[in-house]
Amino acid sequence: MNTHLFKNTTLKQLVLLISALFAIISSTQAQSYVTKTILIKNVHVFNGEDNAIAENQYILIAGDSIKAMGKMTDSARYHDNVDEIIDGKGYYAMPGLIDSHTHLLQETIAPAAYAQYDFPLINFIGAEAAKQRLMRGFTTVRNMGGAAISLSRAIDKGLVIGPRIYPSGAFISQTGGHGDVSPYTDVPREHLSYSEQQSLVAIADGADQVLLKSREQLRQGATQLKLMAGGGINSPYDHIDAAQYSEAEFRAAVGAAKNWGTYVGVHAYTDEATF
Repeated sequence: MNTHLFKNTTLKQLVLLISALFAIISSTQAQSYVTKTILIKNVHVFNGEDNAIAENQYILIAGDSIKAMGKMTDSARYHDNVDEIIDGKGYYAMPGLIDSHTHLLQETIAPAAYAQYDFPLINFIGAEAAKQRLMRGFTTVRNMGGAAISLSRAIDKGLVIGPRIYPSGAFISQTGGHGDVSPYTDVPREHLSYSEQQSLVAIADGADQVLLKSREQLRQGATQLKLMAGGGINSPYDHIDAAQYSEAEFRAAVGAAKNWGTYVGVHAYTDEATF
């Protein structure tokens, strides 16, 4: 993208219209919007494909689809056949942004505080994070681990406002791996930790367990899987250059994902963690 195209434009102006639009039509928050027709006038449009700005445009939206775009002088023919007319005031409209790696339920909570919150509160915080993502112009995100399946469904049902979410389900981690946040005293393991009970993480050791936990996430609605292949900077037990999981364990997850028609993403910093 040529940043000079927007050198006199504030970030607020860039995302204002696209955020407002998707808050209305993409979240399906109210069924009445399904057939609503909206005409936006006096906007400059960046379409995401051409390295140019189409100035003084109109956008015609019917339901959840853009039906027409063109010069603002041609918009008068729609005035009598729309439910609402919005003056864009010379701001910029652009396609929704996509974030391919996020953790909505964790991104606004410090790691030290995260362990102190119960899951209902974490869900509320995640819902607010999703709304703020949409208001910043992100209309699609890929949640790469963490319990965002329910949040995704809540957005799809119009219960909360947010972007389209592709959730990975729980982080799949080995014992002591980057996703293991259970208390130090939870040894020997005789029950699921609170994080596991709430589907934030799934602890799996050995190919059979990885296969089971992978299938469980897919069963619950994960659109792809996320495995912890190495250590992290905020792990309670491992170090950042630790390599985790064996080839057999990775193959188990990849096989489950392939059978489901999807794929596996991994957390890894080092060459050793990626084989």
